[in-house]
Amino acid sequence: MVHRGMLKRIYDWCIDAAHKPYALWIMGAVSFAESSFFPVPPDVMLIPMSLARPQRAWVYASVCTATSVLGGLVGYAIGALLYDSLGHWLIQLYGLGDKVEAFRASYAEWGAVIILVKGLTPIPYKLVTITSGFAGYNLFLFTVCSIIARGGRFFVAAILLNRYGDWIRVRIERHLGLWVAIGAVVLVLGFVIAVKLI
Repeated sequence: MVHRGMLKRIYDWCIDAAHKPYALWIMGAVSFAESSFFPVPPDVMLIPMSLARPQRAWVYASVCTATSVLGGLVGYAIGALLYDSLGHWLIQLYGLGDKVEAFRASYAEWGAVIILVKGLTPIPYKLVTITSGFAGYNLFLFTVCSIIARGGRFFVAAILLNRYGDWIRVRIERHLGLWVAIGAVVLVLGFVIAVKLI
């Protein structure tokens, strides 16, 4: 179990980092990597940085959207060009090896819906990007759907954090351990849903 003091230090670092120029680059890198292979979502930086500087929540959401879509294109390329090696290994790592063929078949009829819905949910987006490439889904439509889905997710967060940032910050800091636990449950739930539904 992670000690509360450690959680507080990580949270405080993210809050302080919001005022440093390098933080935007780190958040962008996390968002980029999460769309293709990294397990941690950019929300771990997006939320505390937006709480520290609510007026910049729009900037943070824009960076997360752009880098997530670019990372998604890398995930797509892994699925399209490297599935037999790297793509297959990543899918197996997340326990979805036996689901890929069914997922690929569903693209013929529901490709755009799959990308839009799964891009807005806690389901790990890397699973969508890699299998989109593997399924040979239209790259232009994949990019458009990714912009809509990821932008929708991050900008909804930006709206809430921009308008209610002070109220949210007080409650997060009062019960930091609880909120981190909820975030961890949501992350795990995303993988579970992926295993059950993909």
